Amino acid sequence: MASLGLLAALGLLSGCTTTGAGAGASVAKTPGEVQTESDTTDVERRARVRMELAVAYFGRGQWNTALDEVKLALQAQPDFADAYNLRGLIYASMGEPALAEESFRRALQLNPRDADTMHNFGWFLCQNRRYADAEAQFNAALATPNYREAVRTYMAMGACQARNNQLEQAERSLQKSYELDPANPTTALNLAEVLYRRGDFERARFYVRRVNAVEQFVSAQTLWLAVRIENKLGQDAQVKNLGTQLSNRFPQSSEALRYEKGRFDE
Repeated sequence: MASLGLLAALGLLSGCTTTGAGAGASVAKTPGEVQTESDTTDVERRARVRMELAVAYFGRGQWNTALDEVKLALQAQPDFADAYNLRGLIYASMGEPALAEESFRRALQLNPRDADTMHNFGWFLCQNRRYADAEAQFNAALATPNYREAVRTYMAMGACQARNNQLEQAERSLQKSYELDPANPTTALNLAEVLYRRGDFERARFYVRRVNAVEQFVSAQTLWLAVRIENKLGQDAQVKNLGTQLSNRFPQSSEALRYEKGRFDE
């Protein structure tokens, strides 16, 4: 079975916003005014700069350095909810689940309506096989008014449901994500994988072909799924054609090895 791990590699997790103050730390303003940079305190500016550095280091996989910057942000502004959200992501990446969960819960305590934290916490829970808790967080994010990242959260929820072998629910969630953004290759690939597992090979073929039609999205994983679909449909010529592409383009991949050995059902 192909892994659904591609999701995280393609940016499943929400980024942490760094443009505003943490919950409880906003500057008072005159009713009807729009808050601007001049309303931000020196403390908030220092915390925000540290957060921007932390996000950059985290993006490069420099987790210890990112964590140091988050600590400095929290020293400057102890109620900075975004910093706790990022700290949760960092601890999760470092294999510290207890510290990650404490950080996500603290972020939500400070800002209970932060859908980005709900999304990140949900994916963390999914990775730790706490599927019911994960789905509750995803649904809470989706129910947040004016939430703009429903595509990403439906995709994450679908991937999580697939991990839990809830294939019917996974198809519904991924279909919703696809309807919101048909050009998203991660959604299309995961939807094709779920449909393959459900035995709906014609529809699975449709979605994986859309991914493989764009050169920059082609990978060993996308070609291998296409090979397996064509194999189930009895299309030997297509199996050979796609398999040759897989072997030529990604000769060192585990998918190419499985193709060469005819291990189509793994």
